[in-house]
Amino acid sequence: MTIQAYAWLAVAVVMVIVEGVTFSLVSVWFAGGAVAAFFAALLKGSFPVQLLLFVAVSAILLAGLRPLARRHVKSRKQPTNADRVIGRVGIVTEAIDNIQATGAVKVDGVEWTARSEYDAVIEPGARVTVLRISGVKVFVEPAVVPART
Repeated sequence: MTIQAYAWLAVAVVMVIVEGVTFSLVSVWFAGGAVAAFFAALLKGSFPVQLLLFVAVSAILLAGLRPLARRHVKSRKQPTNADRVIGRVGIVTEAIDNIQATGAVKVDGVEWTARSEYDAVIEPGARVTVLRISGVKVFVEPAVVPART
């Protein structure tokens, strides 16, 4: 093996190690390019050919396989216990006024800082539905109360 083949092999190993540490799905594709250049070096290809193979194979792998790999490896959102209040109905305990930055609701016995999803002022005692959570605030809208028959 030539010194160039060893160098490409070292580049491939370093790229795999970097990917293992960062898990960003970027450097692993350059490892593939280095392996292609390694084989070119074993076949006594010139350095420009090796370099061209490294760049071309890395670019093809990065552009072609990274989006596919990200879909399968993408971290999934872990629901928390707080997520269970989304869609629940609560009672306003402090007037919700986005301009004044005030508001609180009680949902399932737990008091939350609240904001109106649509900037409407909602008075205490009103029933609201939780639409989403952002940090420690719930975003709500007035609840639709079914008519009694």
